[in-house]
Amino acid sequence: MDMIRTVGKAFKIPEMRFKMIFTLLMLLVFRIGSNIPVPGINRETLSQVFTGDTGLFDLFDLFSGGSFSNFTIFALSITPYVTASIIVQLLTVAFPYFQNLAKEGNEGRKKMASITRYMTVGLAFIQAIGLTVGLFRSAIIDQSAFSIIVIILILSAGTAFLMWLGEQINEKGVGNGISIIIFAGIIARVPSGIRSIITSYSEGDISIVTLILFVIFAVAVIVGIIEIQQGTRRIPVQYAKRVVGRKMYGGQATHIPLKVNQAGVIPVIFALSLLQFPLTITYFLQSNSDFTAFVNKYLSVGGSPGVWIYSILNIILILFFTYFYTTITFNPVEVANNMKANGGFIPGIRPGKATVEYLTKVMNRICLVGGIFLAIVATLPTLLSGLTAIDVRFGGTSLLIVVGVALDTMKQIESQMMMRNYKGFLK
Repeated sequence: MDMIRTVGKAFKIPEMRFKMIFTLLMLLVFRIGSNIPVPGINRETLSQVFTGDTGLFDLFDLFSGGSFSNFTIFALSITPYVTASIIVQLLTVAFPYFQNLAKEGNEGRKKMASITRYMTVGLAFIQAIGLTVGLFRSAIIDQSAFSIIVIILILSAGTAFLMWLGEQINEKGVGNGISIIIFAGIIARVPSGIRSIITSYSEGDISIVTLILFVIFAVAVIVGIIEIQQGTRRIPVQYAKRVVGRKMYGGQATHIPLKVNQAGVIPVIFALSLLQFPLTITYFLQSNSDFTAFVNKYLSVGGSPGVWIYSILNIILILFFTYFYTTITFNPVEVANNMKANGGFIPGIRPGKATVEYLTKVMNRICLVGGIFLAIVATLPTLLSGLTAIDVRFGGTSLLIVVGVALDTMKQIESQMMMRNYKGFLK
């Protein structure tokens, strides 16, 4: 209810109303483009391509809101941009050039954003070639070189347009443009998912008790995600007083907010990508091959022991990537050095090495809690899908992304309204 009241108040402000309407119009453009098919495609052949489990392609279809399986102009969605952003973040750890760019402030961020854009176009072009020449080749009516080149260019241009659309939302709309596009793609699949569950219930595949338990589970997961996403560990920091000329600086008491889920949804996506990769390979092999039979039995959610092996591996990988990605995004040494340079210290902890050890210990404990929660949210829907007729294989990932983006967008709306009030007060 508080969220609805906040949106209502924001809509009464002309500036905020323009931003919200602009964002909705951009999402409308995204959904219209998601239903425009690539020219020269046999729809009947295309429908046969996505029969049964398609491994990693299901994850791509999730982010694209169904555009991938329908092979529309936005089939690649914004996934090349997400991949490029993650690669650039990893490069800031491995290469000094990117480390220096990250420390150059606004100019450095502009250069890194430009590199991300060029990398996005390159990755989109490579993926477009792979999809056109490989996966969707049988669905292309005209197999000439000109037709294939046109399809590749259309798919690459679709990703570039979505990247531009996301930047327009960042500048003139509300929220993070790329995240909101992914959010819109996932939300677009909710009606079909509800219809599928209702159909399963009407046909007797699931009972009323299973349906009620599923609704309770979904509500509990959403509440848990909100609590974890909002949860922070506040480490107190005290700044010593120092006199510069006739002025006294410092003496304030503040805190370092460490988020419980510091890594966000990235560990879940990484784990899913690795676990779905063997199933994706079997998609290009014969159905009676030994490798296909092994993967379907031991590494697939549809296999007899496979659902349990898949779930255990999923938990292990999520915990690993939670620690890995948190190590990249949070540097205790840098935080401790910045505190020491500004005369700050944690009460009861010596500056320097002791502070680094303390921050590392606290972060490791928080990572354990956040990683276990991510593993539970991502694994329980998989088990539920494997043991019942309810198809929620990517339910945990979807909920994490949707709730996270909704919370971030609401925070931005509240902060912009607060800044506007401060501005009016100063006038």
